[in-house]
Amino acid sequence: MAVTDAAIDKIKQMILSGELSPGDRLPKEADLAERLGLSRNSLREAVRALALINVLDVRQGDGTYVTSLEPRLLLDTMSFVLDLHRDDTVIQFFEVRRILEPAATAMAATAMSDDDVAELKAVLDSLPSEPTIEELVANDLTFHQRIAQGAGNAVLCSFIESLSGPTTRARIWRGLTQEGAMEKTQEQHTAIYEAIASRQPEVARSWAIVHVAGVEAWLRKAL
Repeated sequence: MAVTDAAIDKIKQMILSGELSPGDRLPKEADLAERLGLSRNSLREAVRALALINVLDVRQGDGTYVTSLEPRLLLDTMSFVLDLHRDDTVIQFFEVRRILEPAATAMAATAMSDDDVAELKAVLDSLPSEPTIEELVANDLTFHQRIAQGAGNAVLCSFIESLSGPTTRARIWRGLTQEGAMEKTQEQHTAIYEAIASRQPEVARSWAIVHVAGVEAWLRKAL
């Protein structure tokens, strides 16, 4: 288990056991890290990840709290983390992405207008030099949406867009827990764009396969 995953699991167990209840403030970072046998950096990453899915609420200058939700709702916000370890439904979504998105990417390489290609480049360029995982995933969703639209097939585009929601949280989780995932995503987006811009459909298809399959492979290991 990755260090960040292990840290998340320890905090999660404190909540599930009732040691931490909704509305409770977490102990000071140094004290909690020592108590859980974690480095402060690992604890910080775990807190950040749990804040992203609304399990924790980080209040600047005040501390970090378990979100003030009913226990049932609190567990619901954590369910996708648990699902990664007991349900392969999200993998099935990625399997469908791996079939559809490379086809759409190849079609986009011939169907997109020059203006569409320029707009796709603008999406990549809009990402900050050191993006947060939230910014990267939002950019990722927009990038793939533009390609799906550029394929020129409304039905195919609709199918691909319907897969975005069920896979978004897994993309966030990968960015937080897999070393180098953010850099790899940016490199592959650039390669896909360059293949589309140079009107090489089969190269674009190949890079899209690599891109989606990489997330799928990580997810299979995480289960």
